Amino acid sequence: MNLADIPSKEIMPGYHGKLVHTRNMSIAFWDVEKGAKVPLHSHGNEQVMQVLEGKFEFTLDGITAIYEKDDMVVIPPHTPHKGKALTACRLMDVFSPVREEYR
Repeated sequence: MNLADIPSKEIMPGYHGKLVHTRNMSIAFWDVEKGAKVPLHSHGNEQVMQVLEGKFEFTLDGITAIYEKDDMVVIPPHTPHKGKALTACRLMDVFSPVREEYR
């Protein structure tokens, strides 16, 4: 497959994702509009987030930091987190197991 051929879905306001699902994981490639927010939430999936471009403010378990190109965050299952795009961003998220609500 080629990423350019995968249709984009707006999963939440300002978060446009190209999603790939395997038997055991989901990968999301996000184009994020400046100022777009992910509200505080948690889920049973283990998650790894990587910033591909831009500046992204991310809060994990009450600790906030600003992440830039090539920075990565490991998010354990059931750990509260939220984020905000300080600039237009490109992000990649990997979830295990599959993020069923993104299918």
